[in-house]
Amino acid sequence: MRKRPSRALVPALAASALFLAVGCSADPGQSSAAARTPDAGASATTTANSDQPLAVAAAPAAAATSTAVARPGTAGGKARKTSLKVKSYDSHTRRAVISTVAKGTSSPSPTGTPTPAGTATPGRTAVGDVIASAPAPGAPDGLLAKVTKVIGETTDGTEVQTAPTTLDTLLGDGDAKGTVPVDPASFDVERLLPDVKVSWAKTGDIHSGPEGTKVPLGSLRVDVATKVATAEGAPASADASVSGFVQVKPEVDFSYGGGASTASTASDGSTASGPGAAYLGVSGDWTSQWALKGRAGATAKPVRLPFAKLHADPVLQVGPIPVVVNLDLTCYFEISGDGRVTVDVEQDLKGDFKAGGTFGTAAGWTPVNESHMDSSPVRTSVTTAGSVKAALGAQATVGLYGAVGVTADLAPYLRGEAAGTVAATTPVGSGAKSDVAASGSWALYGGLDLSGTLQIQLAIFGTPVIQHAIPLGTLHREWKLADGKM
Repeated sequence: MRKRPSRALVPALAASALFLAVGCSADPGQSSAAARTPDAGASATTTANSDQPLAVAAAPAAAATSTAVARPGTAGGKARKTSLKVKSYDSHTRRAVISTVAKGTSSPSPTGTPTPAGTATPGRTAVGDVIASAPAPGAPDGLLAKVTKVIGETTDGTEVQTAPTTLDTLLGDGDAKGTVPVDPASFDVERLLPDVKVSWAKTGDIHSGPEGTKVPLGSLRVDVATKVATAEGAPASADASVSGFVQVKPEVDFSYGGGASTASTASDGSTASGPGAAYLGVSGDWTSQWALKGRAGATAKPVRLPFAKLHADPVLQVGPIPVVVNLDLTCYFEISGDGRVTVDVEQDLKGDFKAGGTFGTAAGWTPVNESHMDSSPVRTSVTTAGSVKAALGAQATVGLYGAVGVTADLAPYLRGEAAGTVAATTPVGSGAKSDVAASGSWALYGGLDLSGTLQIQLAIFGTPVIQHAIPLGTLHREWKLADGKM
């Protein structure tokens, strides 16, 4: 199980994309006829209907523990909201306890004994049920699983064995598409360096972060300032440091189109067509300011130093279905070069980005990789000959229900280089003066690299399994900030 960072007083950033499932193979089992009765707490009006697109929106706070159930292969078996809850889940055995929460003053238990209001009663579930749950005890990343065996009743509810399943068993031939902003206050933050500050702002004039920091609504900002190793032999005046901030307004892009042309038969005899189209990605507005000063000790191979890790589990409400997206972001800076050049540079960068994977029956899974950035130099200075490159970047991973589907790495950078010669002539004779001439040129560049990988877990949609990871490819852009002669 992943160890979660403790929640910080100020939350932080995200960027990225795709889907997956939880569960594992289990022994087949039988259930009683009574257990096969659809849940009485389910509403027919919340059934996933293929006749009209399903709405995609951020789940309200009241749906933080919501659950949807489908019974594929049966009449009226489409996914619907239900009063069933995942009381507990064991990720090692893949066993879950399903219950309902009694409403009112009291309700009879299966034994006829009154149950106090608000306590759990055994849940109605059967072999073949597909369950989608928001984060629950034992399943902090949410749960998407199929019931393979009803083990029996416990004091907390019905214990069941589960196995992996895919989203098409819930969404069927329905259609859904939407872009949902991620609440910046929902991130857990782990600071990896002392001087890291996190700020965010949300509607209702709610702000968190250092006093005086201005952050647009819905955005998250991470600031860092730290010294880095100085190149060997550099003068004391060439102490090296990096500083800056990255500000992101993250959004999750989700779409699903049912009705693939070919159908497949599951092990239980039910038929699933899989989607004809699907997409999951992360996008958003990006603002950063990045500065490098001094003569950094650098090597030809880039050295990466993470300074903050961030995590969030936003729940998308796709019709009646809670789809849990897992976002992880690692902010870092990276330096490479020959350790000879001394610089004092800074740039502002603004734009947007999009990264993810899209599926179509003809082409299969293909990457989406876009970024549009504008930059302006704030200050530029280069002395001595040499080269250096420094990046302030963020690596994001996006998955569904606890499994990574996409990894994306957005790395805006500064690059400086200088070349020149020094000629010295010392005449013979006392009192003669040396003649020294220097000439050369320098240039500073801004740029960005966007790269990543699509993972095999994208099969969570019910699409054909990816046989190996698919690179997103590298989007590379570079522009000149300033140049001059020495």
